[in-house]
Amino acid sequence: MRAFVDTDADDLFALHSNAHVLRYWDSPPWSDRARADRFLEVCRRMEQEGTGARLAVERAADGAFIGWCTLAGWNPEYRSASLGYCYGEAAWGHGYATEAARALLRWAFTTLDLNRVQAETDTRNVASARVLEKLGFVREGTLREDCVVNGEVSDSWVFGLLRREWQPVSEPAPTGRRPRSPAE
Repeated sequence: MRAFVDTDADDLFALHSNAHVLRYWDSPPWSDRARADRFLEVCRRMEQEGTGARLAVERAADGAFIGWCTLAGWNPEYRSASLGYCYGEAAWGHGYATEAARALLRWAFTTLDLNRVQAETDTRNVASARVLEKLGFVREGTLREDCVVNGEVSDSWVFGLLRREWQPVSEPAPTGRRPRSPAE
């Protein structure tokens, strides 16, 4: 994972203009390339304001952009935030979403000292629900007719993960280096 850069705009546009990738999103696929530039500006603003982090995800083997993962809506008073992600079809089923989200959760619970992370997914998006469950999220409820997706009213599942329930994956022994943010 790394911070977004301006040269990611074309990859972002390709990702967000794919109707199949966005078939469960409550916003239509992008048709205007300028949306990618606005997306990047929002990423920078989130970081500057301290309200979240949205990071590009690259495949380690070749450095190819495969999607993004975010921790947004940080609320220091409630020690909470929301997790989200979006990946291209070629990245589906390889564990990339789980791996990137796990790194953000480690950062959320250890560095940011959050108590709760929430995520939502369309009830038809079983693959996304599986990712959240692998990470330890608990399905807490259904938001009935929460969104309109492609002109169709849709329900959303709400998932939550509490710090005391989070099970980090075993990591190698410390090397004596300073802790890094997930983007480093």
